[in-house]
Amino acid sequence: MNEIRWGIIGCGNVTEKKSGPAFQKAKGSSLVAVMRRNEKKVSDYAHRHNVLKWYTNGDQLINDKNVDAVYIATPPDTHASYAISAMHAGKPVYVEKPMALNFKECEEMNNVSMETGVPLFVAYYRRTLPGFLKVKEWIDSGAIGDVRFVRISLTQPFFPKDLEPENQEWWRVIPEIAGGGHFFDLASHQLDYLDFVFGPVSKTEGLTKNQGKEYRSEDIVAAHFEFNNGVIGSGIWCFTADPVAGEDQLEFIGSKGKIIFSTYNVISPRLITRAGIETFKYKNPENIQLNLVQSIVDELLKKGKCPSTGESAARTSRVMDEIVKSYYAINK
Repeated sequence: MNEIRWGIIGCGNVTEKKSGPAFQKAKGSSLVAVMRRNEKKVSDYAHRHNVLKWYTNGDQLINDKNVDAVYIATPPDTHASYAISAMHAGKPVYVEKPMALNFKECEEMNNVSMETGVPLFVAYYRRTLPGFLKVKEWIDSGAIGDVRFVRISLTQPFFPKDLEPENQEWWRVIPEIAGGGHFFDLASHQLDYLDFVFGPVSKTEGLTKNQGKEYRSEDIVAAHFEFNNGVIGSGIWCFTADPVAGEDQLEFIGSKGKIIFSTYNVISPRLITRAGIETFKYKNPENIQLNLVQSIVDELLKKGKCPSTGESAARTSRVMDEIVKSYYAINK
């Protein structure tokens, strides 16, 4: 095999630019089929993206003999069922993040992957972006000495469109569909990246509340955590602050300096030591998932290795579940 032919289940907003075109641009890859339950929308998507086949049923796409691998871009509540069906059909799976509705579903997906021998990958694409790779390089090279602690701060305002059913992404604050609120959507990228740099988290404590009362899911989360290597971390995520208080910052503090960068704003990472400040300027690919998609294609073609797997992604889901467990134990 010298080409991976992809099918997409769930062609919503994320596939328009972030991911969909990457399957056509990656070397050794093509996009041959798409699926969405709405016939008008899926046929329009196929026409605009030059995809020959479209379906309104996920099983039909999974069982298409011309589809080699499946990308699942539906909301999290259907990730596990589609992924398990695809793996049982022998099709490698690339699933959107968060990996599933909860850690239990992640375990079920990984068990099927192990039983069938079919690979499972997850869309934590920051593991392949130049700015984030540079920060990891600084850490690995000891540029700030021994890392003492990491700090996350993500603050956003409440967006009324979150409650509008006509908004394609309204489900992001519905726990039964998203697993939780914006914390699950946005913090997952940050926590997964910390796993990439420092390894698994061994201890977690969280405080979760709904202060704004705009929806049922959490809107503010504070957490402390410790990695297996002894690095300590903390984070605060608030989604009902005034816009002037908006913040998106990660800090790594070490024995010889610190690194400051952001997750969602494309801001040049800064390495700050006694020798001065080093800034790394970079540019992301037009289709933000391209580098990760390429790494998946390369692994499937036995030319490389993908850094984001079901195993690593499940660890992030476990940490998030641990952080918010007391809130959802009370607010079921």
